[in-house]
This record gives sequence, structure tokens and C-alpha cells, in this order.
Amino acid sequence: MKYKAENLCEFAEQAMVKGGMGTEQAASTARLLLEADLMGHTTHGLALCGPYIKSVKAGDLKPHGEVNVVKDSGGLVVWDADYLPGVWVTEQAINLLCGRVPTHGITAVSIRRSGHIGCLQAFLPIATEKGYMIILTCSDPSVVGVAPYGGCEPKFTPDPLAVGIPTDGDPVLVDISSSITSTSRLLQARRAGEKLPGPWLLTPDGETTDDPEVGFADPPGSILPIGGVEYGHKGFGLALMIEALTQGLGGFGRVDEPTVSWGASVFIQVLDPEAFGGKEAFTRQTSWLAQACRDTKPRPDVDKVRLPGEKGLALKRDMLAHGVVLDDAVREMLEKLAEEFELEFPEPI
Repeated sequence: MKYKAENLCEFAEQAMVKGGMGTEQAASTARLLLEADLMGHTTHGLALCGPYIKSVKAGDLKPHGEVNVVKDSGGLVVWDADYLPGVWVTEQAINLLCGRVPTHGITAVSIRRSGHIGCLQAFLPIATEKGYMIILTCSDPSVVGVAPYGGCEPKFTPDPLAVGIPTDGDPVLVDISSSITSTSRLLQARRAGEKLPGPWLLTPDGETTDDPEVGFADPPGSILPIGGVEYGHKGFGLALMIEALTQGLGGFGRVDEPTVSWGASVFIQVLDPEAFGGKEAFTRQTSWLAQACRDTKPRPDVDKVRLPGEKGLALKRDMLAHGVVLDDAVREMLEKLAEEFELEFPEPI
């Protein structure tokens, strides 16, 4: 079934307010969770409404308030978010950086003790629509799931990295992980009773497996870094960089043994091309490269070469025009929230 995007957004906002989240925080969270669904990231879209409300009720997610400014030197900022809703915190941070980057050329914020921030790719257009390049990454210092290269014990989170690159057309929207897959993907396969598409996990004894149950066993297995058993040093190196950016720069991480689970340490950097070689020169280079990639002869098993974010943006345009498709499990969860909070769930188109 399909639904109007604005109706789903309004419902999600109402449900989270009823669940205890502040009005401003709920509005931001609903809008950006829907953005994730529109771009095809269904595990990090409206599917998170229920878990976020549960976290508020459990006291793990602070429903409203303001971030604590630890340091502010103009172009560089450090926040302690005190486990406020991470989607809202991240949107606030990007807006702050975009407002300051014309003055400083480069702006950055390190955020410690944020709530879970959802889908990274959903935030990137906030900056790229203004002509700025953005780098966004996060980790959760209270959780482990990914093994370092050569090991078979989890030490990191999947540690995602997202980059938004403006062009003279659609922006390039990179959203990758330093691990082969995410924890959400494991949970999705586990609930469906499915195997993973490949041997992406290690057992506690170091054997590869495609069984998602291994990730939740006692003792747990671990997710392989990007590159797997053979080339996992690449993902391992990326994870070390991300953990340093998100936890090292903010001065709060795993060594502090945080007790609140499902949080986030976040690093965001916004760059104004005008402060370097100029915006026109920047987009001339990025646009040429983007088109050169699209024009590349595809492999026999590939329809065409696509750039990161291209499929998601096309899907978003289609869903805004013709309706948002909800997974049955997500729809059922939202309908339960409607019943619990005595709200009217949107009618399908």
C-alpha cells in the first residue's frame, strides 16, 4: 500500500509527541526519518518511530531540551547532547555549520552523548542544496559488533561515513559503512528468518558464516569489516579513522564505558567551495567526473553505471509523486502506535 508522504510525516510527529518527545524534536525526527524511507533506507526510516518512543519511555533518550556547548571557537564546535534525540541534534548542528561556513570556509562540530541519529544520507541535502560539501560520520561507544581485521571479537560499531558533493545537477550522496553490513540489516534478516547474502559474519571461533543469529549468540560473533577476510584491512583502517573523529575529537568514547546504549558520537564537517578554488570551479570538476562515471561502459551484468545517491533521489521523486510504500512490518508497528495513542492512521492512496 502507498501513502501520502505529508500524511505519514504528520502522523509520525504526532505519535512521537504522544510518546513523550518534545514538539520541535519530534517534527525534525519525523521529517528526516521519512526522508530516509523516501530514499530507500527503510531500516532507518519510520521503522525507528517505535524504538525511539521506547527509548524515551525507558529514560535512555532525553525527550527535549538544549545541547550543552562544551567549546565554540567559531568554526569549530564541541557539543554534549546529553542523549537528546540524535536526528534533531544532527540537523541543528548542520544548520549551524552551514550558517557559519561562508565566514570560516570550513566548519566542524564534534557531538558527544547524542541519541541515535538515523540515516546519514538523509542529512546530506541540507548542505548540498546550499552548494556546500559535507562529511558526516558517527559511532556508538556503548556498542560493539565489528571485528578488527585479523580478529574474531567485536570491538567497533559498523561506523558509517556519509559525504555530500554538490554538482550542477543532483548531488553525489555517499553513505557507506566501514563494515560489510549493518546491525539493522542483521536484525532484518533475523526477523525474516533469512540467511545473509554472503558470509559476512565471523563465529567466535573465527569461521565465516551467513547466519545472522551468530551476531546475537552468547558469546556473540562479529561483523567483518569492508573487504572481508582477505581485504578487511581497508574497512579496519576506515573504522579507526571514524572512531578517532567521532570519539577522540569529542573527548568521550569507549574508554569512558558509557552506560546508555544506542547513543552516538558524531563528527560533521561542512566545506564552502567558494573559500577554495571557487564554487564554479568546484562544480565544473565534480559535474564532469559525475557525467564521466555515468557514461562509462557498464559490465555485462549491469544496466548502467549509477552514482551514489542517484537511485535514492529518483526513488524519492517517484514516492513524492505517487505515494510512499511502507513495509508490512513497519505499517503494523505504526498502526499499533495509532491504537496506543488514539491517533488516526493515514488512509492509503
